[in-house]
Amino acid sequence: MEISLAGRTAVVTGGSKGIGLAIATRFAASGADVAIIARGRETLDAAVKAIAAPGRRVVGIKGDVAVAEDVNRAYDEAMAALGKIDIVVNNAGTSATSPFEKLTDEFLQLDLDQKLFAAVRLSRLVWPQMKERRWGRIINVLNIGAKAPRGGSAPTSITRAAGMALTKVLSHEGAPHNVLVNALLVGFIEADQHVQAAKKAGIEIKDYLAARAKEIPLGRIGRAEEFANLACFLVSDAGSYITGTAINVDGGRSPVV
Repeated sequence: MEISLAGRTAVVTGGSKGIGLAIATRFAASGADVAIIARGRETLDAAVKAIAAPGRRVVGIKGDVAVAEDVNRAYDEAMAALGKIDIVVNNAGTSATSPFEKLTDEFLQLDLDQKLFAAVRLSRLVWPQMKERRWGRIINVLNIGAKAPRGGSAPTSITRAAGMALTKVLSHEGAPHNVLVNALLVGFIEADQHVQAAKKAGIEIKDYLAARAKEIPLGRIGRAEEFANLACFLVSDAGSYITGTAINVDGGRSPVV
C-alpha cells in the first residue's frame, strides 16, 4: 500500500533516536514535513541529517518535554518552522522501573512528567488547530505493560496505563472534529535503551537481544521501522476510521490482546 502524507506536518517527541527517529524518517519519506524534539543538540543535528528527504522540511528542536516551559517553547518553534501541526507522536520516555517499596515520589513524578504530562501538554496545545481544520492525528507511544503490568514494572506501567486512558478520552472528544487518537504499545523493539541496559548488565548487546527474543512468539526483536510503518498508516487518510485503539506492536509477546 502506497501511503502519502503529502501536505501534512508532524511533530515527534523523542525523535532523535530509536522508534522516534524511525517514525520521523518514515513520515518524511511519505511526504510530511517533520519537527523532532529531543534533549541533546548533537543527536538532534545528526537525526535531522539522517531524516532528510528531498523537498521536505525537517527541523530539530532542543527541549525536555518533562518541563512545561520547554513544551510550550518547542510548540512555538515547531509552529514557526512548519506553519501548522497536523500530526503529533508523543514518543518521549524510556522504561523506568523500580520495586514498589523503593518507588519514591520523586521517581514517580519524573516519569509522569516525562510521559503523561508531556503528552497532555503537547496535545492540548495542538488540539484547537486540529479541531478548526477538522483534521488531526495523535499517537501516544506506550508499552504493553499499560494493558498487562507485571510486578516491578512501576512507574512505567502506571504512567503508560494512564496514557492509554488519556488516549481513549481524547479519541471520544476528537472524533466529532475528525481528530483521531490512538496508542501503539511497544514490546521489544530495537532501541538505544536496550543498548544501555545491556551495558549496565555487562552483557554483549547481541546476547541481551537473543535472551529477550526467547520471550517473543515470533522469536525475534522487532525493528523500529516495523513500528514506524504502522504509525504512518494510522496518521494517514488510509487509517481514517481508526480511533481510540491501543495496538500491541510486540511480536505476540503481550498476554492480552
